[in-house]
Amino acid sequence: MLPPLTDAVALLGLSLVISTLCMRVLQAQLGAKPKVVWLVALCFALLWIPIGPAQLPVVAYVRGITSDLSLTGVLLACLGLWQRIFRLDAMDRREYLALYGVLASTAVVLYPLALGWGDWDPYRLGWGGLYLWAGLLVVALVSWLRGFMLLPVLIAFALFGWSAGLMETTNLWDYLIDPWLAVAAFVTSARYGFAACSNRYFREKRRVDTP
Repeated sequence: MLPPLTDAVALLGLSLVISTLCMRVLQAQLGAKPKVVWLVALCFALLWIPIGPAQLPVVAYVRGITSDLSLTGVLLACLGLWQRIFRLDAMDRREYLALYGVLASTAVVLYPLALGWGDWDPYRLGWGGLYLWAGLLVVALVSWLRGFMLLPVLIAFALFGWSAGLMETTNLWDYLIDPWLAVAAFVTSARYGFAACSNRYFREKRRVDTP
């Protein structure tokens, strides 16, 4: 018996994210070898083996721990997996910096307020709020005008998935961002920010020390 569409999408998305993480770890240890792709394919297949009294796939038990991932996170994982399998050039780093910067800034506002740290709950806007639509349109247009295409494309896919009801949730925020993606955005933004500050410090120090 096939699972409902929303369950199938959630399980498939989680499987792809796990496979992407496995590929990153394996390539870091073994390099970009063809056998890595087969190992990742094996990992993906193992996630769908039914186990336990309920005969649920392994990934279903993982879902019980992680909950559903956002469509944005799944699409980013698919992009990374595609690039690694076919050894394509990585996207411009500025694209990811802009994306993770927006995601981290969004998480700083969204999650504390949604948890009751203020009188206004922005999470309500995800149930068809006009202000959220307008905000996403502004972010997409600004990104596009500045030459960034990744963020507008991800917003478009999230809106499409929300309109089609691909996930169990009916809140648009859950298609756009999830706690795991927020943590990844914070870590990535902090890492790039630290690297930029370090490079600037050493450049300034070198200029001062140069007679």
